[in-house]
Amino acid sequence: MPVITNIEDLRLLAQKRVPRMFYDYADSGSWTEGTYRANSEDFQKIKLRQRVAVNMENRSTATQMVGVDVKMPVAIAPVGLTGMQHADGEIKAAKASEKFGIPFILSTMSICSIEDVAAATQAPFWFQLYMMRDREAMSNMIERARKARCNALVLTLDLQVIGQRHKDLKNGLTAPPRPTLANIINLMTKPRWCLGMVGTRRHTFGNLVGHVKAVSDMKSLAAWTNEQFDPRLSWADVAWVKEKWGGKLILKGIQDVEDAKLAVHSGADAIVVSNHGGRQLDGAQSSIEALPAIISAVGSSIEVWMDGGIRSGQDVLKAWALGAKGTLIGRAMVYGLGAMGEAGVTKALQIIHRELDVTMAFCGHTNINTVDRDILLPGTYPRG
Repeated sequence: MPVITNIEDLRLLAQKRVPRMFYDYADSGSWTEGTYRANSEDFQKIKLRQRVAVNMENRSTATQMVGVDVKMPVAIAPVGLTGMQHADGEIKAAKASEKFGIPFILSTMSICSIEDVAAATQAPFWFQLYMMRDREAMSNMIERARKARCNALVLTLDLQVIGQRHKDLKNGLTAPPRPTLANIINLMTKPRWCLGMVGTRRHTFGNLVGHVKAVSDMKSLAAWTNEQFDPRLSWADVAWVKEKWGGKLILKGIQDVEDAKLAVHSGADAIVVSNHGGRQLDGAQSSIEALPAIISAVGSSIEVWMDGGIRSGQDVLKAWALGAKGTLIGRAMVYGLGAMGEAGVTKALQIIHRELDVTMAFCGHTNINTVDRDILLPGTYPRG
């Protein structure tokens, strides 16, 4: 086993162990992948101010996200097909998150179902919802999330239509894998992954198959989903979801100040500055570049979080310093899961937490709640 020191080590190991079509699904963006790359690259432009001769004892990264105590301002982002990165992937990621002390968000397009994750965990988790044309199916899913003790709903707003991801088309992405010659040859080089999949019954989209009318297998699911993502999504639909749910509502996919103001008006509890990991509108701002203007406009009225490009605890600290009260990590979790299962997710969280903790100390702080943009070198970060 190689020595794992950072998220990049986990990525390289996951690349070796996960079938190409599923690794590429997670580790890619739309079109030229320019926004996907910018999400990470723009973090590197932001420079930190090192302070010395400061008492660094008794440090704490603990805070709250929508009233939930968290060990650090990080939650696991909803990632579709997580259960194809590793057998029972969503369950393993949820268990690792619970033990570590941060929230886990289950995707609508997960392999393990809401009920699967609820049965395997004790702490409440959060559920991510896509707006579908089938309102009955959505109502049922919201009710299932409530019965499963989910204590927050994350409504994703930026997938009314799907951005083209070239690697998925070239790989013939399907779940389960399509048995083309190229895919079969690639699967033969992933024995660890194959053995895991043989040992689980969860190979399809658990939140949809068997729960939605006329969806009983992968073929009928494909026909249903191709028609279901709702391009007519409006703020009236957000109000409908809020009324149906009745609990904490987080809106994900905000990149524009005007949309942030509308989100506040909608009564949401938090918003996530996000470009869907660079998987939708290529050529858009990176999330960290879009963050300060949104913080300036609505940060005093609503909790603002961000996701996209976070690969280290330093990235988390930079986002926090710019005003984000929480961050979401998707790919960093996926790399850990694909590399080593639940232990890999735990390792990813440990890496990010230690980097966050030590970097905070070098910047002269012992409590994350005292950190602000004074830790950043002027002229190196975007302004609102």
